[in-house]
Amino acid sequence: MQRSFSALSHLECGRCGARYDAAVVQGLCSCGSPLLARYDLDRVAALVGRDDIAARPPDLWRYHELLPAGDPARVVSLGEGMTPLLAMPRLGRVLGVPRLLMKDEGLIPTGTFKARGAAVGVSRAAELGVTGVAMPTNGNAGAAWAVYAARGGLHSLIVMPASAPAITRAECAAAGAELYLIDGLIGDAGRLIAAAVPGRPGFQDVSTLKEPYRLEGKKTMGLEIAEQLGWRLPDVIVYPTGGGVGIIGIYKALLELRELGWVRGDLPRLVAVQ
Repeated sequence: MQRSFSALSHLECGRCGARYDAAVVQGLCSCGSPLLARYDLDRVAALVGRDDIAARPPDLWRYHELLPAGDPARVVSLGEGMTPLLAMPRLGRVLGVPRLLMKDEGLIPTGTFKARGAAVGVSRAAELGVTGVAMPTNGNAGAAWAVYAARGGLHSLIVMPASAPAITRAECAAAGAELYLIDGLIGDAGRLIAAAVPGRPGFQDVSTLKEPYRLEGKKTMGLEIAEQLGWRLPDVIVYPTGGGVGIIGIYKALLELRELGWVRGDLPRLVAVQ
């Protein structure tokens, strides 16, 4: 592992504070709560500054010290990240929100922000020796993980409700996923995955918040927003929320940036929209 590429130090339970070894595959804490990736931020501050970040290629891996992949040769990427912040002046006038901006995540691979979590999650899983990923999905996440698993040479097991969009089913099939449709909801799909994974050596259950690294990919939205605003923070971030990984990740990113001293002041108000 090239220690200068990632400053990942350990995993920590967000509820009870228990520490876990980040060098092996981990799921939930023994208390049942999700684990969070923690970094040696003092070392990050000594290794890199905001000007160094600005000189790097325009993808999410420009923040690699704050991401879990330890070896750049093991990064699984399709060029994801650094989506634009678009000014929305007419909509802003209608809503009474001056300086309204929209981050257009539709431009990244597979068409949604889910690619961020898949890129980082698959990269770290492959690095730790995982040979297959398994997840329930309502569509977009499964498509993203299937595509990135294929890119990284991993198998993928995807279970989704039969009511999921046909295009996401097609994406999974095109990526070579082992895909099952069920007459039920995503909770039913999750129970099938939980039952299937123990019988498949080398597979990891990457359901929402059951592994720590999807969140690390999603947090890059927060890192990008801060950088794109000149390392200043907006007043409010309105986020379309499903399982909540993205908004948790953005909050985590902003806390890390503030601890590094790369941003200052109050954090934005975060608004989850469902």
